[in-house]
Amino acid sequence: MWLLDANMDVHLIPVLDDYGIPCDAAGNRGWKALSNGDLVTAAVNAGFIVSLHATNFSANRLLAR
Repeated sequence: MWLLDANMDVHLIPVLDDYGIPCDAAGNRGWKALSNGDLVTAAVNAGFIVSLHATNFSANRLLAR
């Protein structure tokens, strides 16, 4: 599953879903206030494998330790 960072437009969720990419937004999960490290930890623990960020539009693969 992909996680959209708090700065990403939540309207991308149905677009990505149309391409068969399950995703959710950090804000939908109550994670807007989390720092980057805490956000990554929460995302990995919730089963996310990709994080999309609006800053310099980037995607990062999340790896469980």
